[in-house]
Amino acid sequence: MEKLEHNRTLFGIIVFFLLFLVQIILGKAGYFFSNMIPYQKIDPYDIFASISIHHAVQMIIAIIAIIMLSKLLKIDFYFKLGDISKGMKYLALFTAAFAIISVAIHILMLANDQLPIYDFPLDRRNILGTLGFQLFLSGPSEEIVFRALPITMLVYALRKSIPIKGNITLEVILASLLFSFAHINWSLNPFVFEVDFFPIFYAFVLGSIQGIVFQKSKSILYPILMHSFSNVLMVGIGYLFAA
Repeated sequence: MEKLEHNRTLFGIIVFFLLFLVQIILGKAGYFFSNMIPYQKIDPYDIFASISIHHAVQMIIAIIAIIMLSKLLKIDFYFKLGDISKGMKYLALFTAAFAIISVAIHILMLANDQLPIYDFPLDRRNILGTLGFQLFLSGPSEEIVFRALPITMLVYALRKSIPIKGNITLEVILASLLFSFAHINWSLNPFVFEVDFFPIFYAFVLGSIQGIVFQKSKSILYPILMHSFSNVLMVGIGYLFAA
C-alpha cells in the first residue's frame, strides 16, 4: 500500500511538470501564429488582435489534446452542462460579488488618483476589440488550458481527487499554481524573471474559485463564464471611470 501511494505521488509530480511544459509550449505556439498574421490594420495599437490569435491557437491545440486524451485514457474533462443548478448559482453569486468588488476598487483608485492610464484611444474599435477578447476568448482559452486540462489530468495521475479542506482539493491548488506561474514574466535567453505579486495572487485566488466550481458543477462551462464575465467587468468598469 505504501509503495502504491509512493508511485501515485511520483506519477502526480511527473504529470504536474509535464503540464507545466505543455502550457509553456501552448503559449509559445500561440505567439508563433500571432506573429505570423498581419493584423496591424485591424489593431494598430496592438491591444487585442495578437492576444486574441494567441488565445485561439492555444485553445484549439488544447481541445485537440483533450479529445485525444479522453479517448485514449477514457477520462471525462467535463465538456458538458453538468449540474446546471449548482453551476448557475455559483455563476450568479460570483458575478454579483465581482461586480461590487470591481466598482469598489475603481472608486478607491479614483479617490487616490490611481485610475489606469491607457496608451490607446478609447474609441469604438479599441473598446469592442478588447472587451470582445475578454468575453469570447479569455475565459474559454484559459479555463480549458489552466483548469479542465490540468485538474482532470492530476486527478487521473493521483488516481483520485485529494481533498485538503472543505471544497478545496490538491489538484485545484496545483492547477492554480500553474495558472499563477503563467502570470510571471520570465525567460531563459535572455534571463528574465519579473514578479508582480498582486496579479499572481489574484490569478491564484480566482483560479482556485473557478477550479472548485469546475469540480462541483462537473462542467467547464461555468468557470469559463465566470472568467470571461469577471474580465469584462474589470476592464469595462475601468473604461467607464476613464470616460
